[in-house]
This record gives sequence, structure tokens and C-alpha cells, in this order.
Amino acid sequence: MQKLLLSALLVIHGLIHLIGFFTGLGIAKVKGYSGKSIIALSYSAEKMMPFAWLLVCVLFLFSTIGYLLGKHTWYMPAVVALVLSQLLVILYWPDAKAGTIANVIVVVVVIFAASSVAFFRLADNETVSILHQPVKPHIVVTQDMLTHLPEPVQRWLNASGVVGKEMVHKAYLTQTGEMCIKPGGKWMPVKAEQFFNIDNPSFIWTVKVQMMPGITMTGRDKLQHAQGNMLIKLHGLFSVVDAKGEYIDQGTMLRYLGEICWFPSAALQPYISWKQVDANSAEATLSYNGKSVSAVFTFDAQGRLVTTTAKRYMTLNGKSTLEDWVIPCTEWQIVHGITIPVTGSATWKLKSGDYEYYRWRITGIMYDNDLPAVNSTL
Repeated sequence: MQKLLLSALLVIHGLIHLIGFFTGLGIAKVKGYSGKSIIALSYSAEKMMPFAWLLVCVLFLFSTIGYLLGKHTWYMPAVVALVLSQLLVILYWPDAKAGTIANVIVVVVVIFAASSVAFFRLADNETVSILHQPVKPHIVVTQDMLTHLPEPVQRWLNASGVVGKEMVHKAYLTQTGEMCIKPGGKWMPVKAEQFFNIDNPSFIWTVKVQMMPGITMTGRDKLQHAQGNMLIKLHGLFSVVDAKGEYIDQGTMLRYLGEICWFPSAALQPYISWKQVDANSAEATLSYNGKSVSAVFTFDAQGRLVTTTAKRYMTLNGKSTLEDWVIPCTEWQIVHGITIPVTGSATWKLKSGDYEYYRWRITGIMYDNDLPAVNSTL
């Protein structure tokens, strides 16, 4: 909806400039528009003015096309058009002064939209650096490779269908869902995408949250070299959160560990060790770059992952505390021959009660050679 609104604004604003073009050529007359400039123009300059109005219209339309096609440079023609438009407004001030208000509105909207593009371009560049890390040789998962694992983990990997298939080294997924940023707060729709490098445990998760009509929040969660960083901006422009440090490192490592459910062969990576808890649960420990985190995976009778639980640092109102963190899975599908969870949520188990803060649905997932080009679609 936001994309359509911005496109409509650019098109309508551009078409309005045709008034100056048609009246300047004498093709049409508009009530209240005399077409007289505030300074005397030479004959040749006056003859060129209608085409200046036309050029502004063309630039706005060209910018709109670029925006709809997802071109990173879409806003550049709009900036040129705005400058030319305001110069024409000043030149024809008595008739065109109302155009200043329209230009200011378009400037604000373009700044917000361009800032969002810049935000996701930053994430794209970080993603490229993660995906360019070395990849290990492709190895087919065999039954013998599972024998050292606890029985519940073996059951999960067999049920997921990874045996006989190559281990996954890189992954890309898209999500839709809802987010609630504080206990008792309202639920807001989100769209997200995520790239993983599994050989060197790392990811870039980017999200767009529709806070209310016309107001969006953009976010990027990152894990690389066992270091995390959560960056959240309003409209990609105003920083709301830029969190890093040991608590964030722990949280992003736990997040990665929990998300191996989307590429189960990662359970065989040397940086993950397993210990059986009971007949249906096992504790996984991720150790990398001198840091370690652990989470308990619980499976059902069919070998499907049903919950992941851990002690994770939660930051609320500027205070970080170690809390119970639970990721229940509620629906599974076979994707590319692998059974993975496709719906679930994320909940903090607090003394004051449960705080469910995220509900997710996987809308697409790709592995290795099928990965798309790094170019945010949010």
C-alpha cells in the first residue's frame, strides 16, 4: 500500500506540471493560471519554459518507474525534478506558489523512502560480506553421520529427510508475521527476509514493520563472528535501537541455533554439540569464536521439532535480564524434500506472565545454488 501511495503521489505531482506545458504552448487555458513569470524572460527562454515544465513531469514519471521496478537510484530523478519544480514555482510564483506545499510534501516522502532504500542497501552489503565467506566442500549426509547423536536428534534428522541429501551451506528465506514490541502492546504486520551462512554461523535478517498507515520501522539483526547487532530505524532514517555487546551476542547466537530448524543438516556442523535430556529432548550447544550458548530442542513422536527453549537475555526499558525464551512451532511442510516448521511464534516467560512478541510464517526458502541475488525486496 505504501508503495502504491508514493507512486501515485509522484505521478499526480508530475502530471500537474503539464499545466505549465500546455498553457505555455497555448494548447489549453487553465482558470487562474496566467503563465506570466515574475521576471522578464528573453524570447528564446520564454519559448523553452513549457518544455521545462514537461521535463519535470517526465523526471517524476521516470522516478516512479524506477521505484516500482526496485531500482536503488529511483529517487535521483525525483530530486532533480523537485529542484527544477521549485525553481519554476518561484519563477511563476503568483500562479504556481501552491506548488511549494506540494513540493515540500513530496520532499518529505522521498526522503523517508530513499532512507529506507539506503537502510536495506547497507544490509545488502553486509549480506554479501557474509555470503562471501568460504564454503566447505559439499558432503552428502549419510546414516553413519548420525550415529553419535542423541536418539531424539537422530529421529528428527531422519524424519526431516536430510539423509541422502547434501548438507546445506547457505540459505535464504522470506517471512510474514506480526510483532508486538512491548507487553500488552498492539500487533503490527511485518515482512522479513534472511540470509544464512551455515559453515560460518552467521545471518542477516531484515524486517519492515508497518506501525500504522504511512509509518514504518525498518530493522536489521546480524550475527557474524559470534558478534550480534540489532539496528532499528524509523523509516530507515531515525535510529531507535543500535544494540551490541555481550547480551546481544548471546541473543543472536541463540537465535541462529534455534533457526537451524530451517536447514536441519546444520545439526551436524562441528560447532554444535548435543546432549540428550530425555526421550524427546536434547540440548544443543553452539560454540564459536570463543563463545557458547545452549538451547533445548524438543521433538514429537513423528520426529518434528515442536519447541526450542533457552535462557536468553531480554532487554526491556533499558534493563537486561536473563529470562526463559520459548519458540513453539505449530505447522510443518516439506520444502525441497526437507520437512521444516513453517509457522510458529516467540515468547518470553516472565514472572509477570507470558509475553508473546513475534508470530512468524515462512513464505519461501532456498538453499545454496538456488539463492537469489542479494537485493532486498522489502
